[in-house]
Amino acid sequence: MPFYVMSQWKRLESAPPESLYPVLDSLNQLGEVPWVINKPILDLQIKIFREGGNKKLDIAPPSSKLDTSQFQDGTDAAAAFKRRVAINRARAEMHSLWCDALYKLSLANHYRDSVFWLPHNLDFRGRVYACGPHVSALGADAQRALLAFARRRALGPRGLHWLKLHAINLTGTMKKATVEERLAYADSIMDKILDSADRPLEGERWWAESEEPWQTLACCMEIANAVRSPNHEEYLCGFPVHQDGSCNGLQHYAALGGDAAGARAVNLAPLPRPQDVYSAVAALVEEMRVRDAAAGVPAAIILENFVHIEEFPKEHVWTCSQYLTAKTFDSLREMFTSTKLIQDWFTDCAKLISAVCGESVEWVTPLGLPVVQPYYRRAGPSSGQYRPALDQHQRPCTMKQRNAFPPNFIHSLDSSHMMLTGLHCEAAAVTFVSVHDCFWTHPNTVDIMNKVNLTLTELYKVA
Repeated sequence: MPFYVMSQWKRLESAPPESLYPVLDSLNQLGEVPWVINKPILDLQIKIFREGGNKKLDIAPPSSKLDTSQFQDGTDAAAAFKRRVAINRARAEMHSLWCDALYKLSLANHYRDSVFWLPHNLDFRGRVYACGPHVSALGADAQRALLAFARRRALGPRGLHWLKLHAINLTGTMKKATVEERLAYADSIMDKILDSADRPLEGERWWAESEEPWQTLACCMEIANAVRSPNHEEYLCGFPVHQDGSCNGLQHYAALGGDAAGARAVNLAPLPRPQDVYSAVAALVEEMRVRDAAAGVPAAIILENFVHIEEFPKEHVWTCSQYLTAKTFDSLREMFTSTKLIQDWFTDCAKLISAVCGESVEWVTPLGLPVVQPYYRRAGPSSGQYRPALDQHQRPCTMKQRNAFPPNFIHSLDSSHMMLTGLHCEAAAVTFVSVHDCFWTHPNTVDIMNKVNLTLTELYKVA
């Protein structure tokens, strides 16, 4: 194996076995959750796929449906050649996406009557991924909607409450609303939710306007089944409800730096109304742009009144993108006082470790996983032959080591928090699945999982 792999492997071999048990237990916990295919959703996706696909619903159409009128006709041989090349490239891309959709739907159809499991693996930072790339919770909306828990649990007194809330969350239309406002909205459009469940393709198609249409439709169907059951509290449900993190990287920086204002901005502190840090950053960038435009800065003047990138003049894309990048980081420094200081300290440490000491940056996560950054200078020609393999005499690549350390370290902390949450949920007999910072569980156990999710504070007490 290459040296950069062996270096972390040696750390793992030398670590006491019991120090790795929490990480391995977490992988086992995630992999032991049984799944089934949501057959009504699968049947609808297959129907749309066979009828020519639907780009808006992320069901790839065949390459024969390519609209060639969008490609400009050439007035000379060179332009005509470019048009043919562009059309062939677009057809190849469409065919690739169509084959991918065919494979995923075929795989889901193969398991439509089976219970299956998704083993999990982790990368060098400790971030966890499901091994099956085609039908898993890591997939896009259409693939996620195909999954349901094989173990069904009664909704209980608050399960329907969480199903309604989840349906509205999936639409993405009420991100700044309180929980009470979202529930009231769900009740006010219950006729649309039920129509979506009963007539997904022939009715009003409310679900199709959602940010996550297929998951919204699956949730509508589950709500319809629950409200029409004799007692919704006893209705057995296998539908997974998600609890999403918001700006997890900034949440960890706020916790590391004890930044109370930053914690409120990224919903780390309990507030009745969710905070939207993206809108706050955008507003701050716009304030800076207005000041710069008044001072005569060309990029700030060019950006005046532009919203849609498709309309933006191509000759100014590079200059203005660089300007916006700088202003975005300036606004983040202003909003999160400790984040930039911590990042600078991380990069300074990585520079000293790699450039002065000649070592890779390495650390141990709160759950005991040793991490070694695998970034080394590539070996050059030697004796007329190129040596792609790394060896123990190669020095670390300082630039990669310093640039990668802050995000890699935060990813390892985020993964540790996820693992802690999963282990606590397992101890409480709560089904738990993670897609990085998005946690899944049964509707009746969301409240329990949310209490367990407070292990983030425990993580930093330990750290």
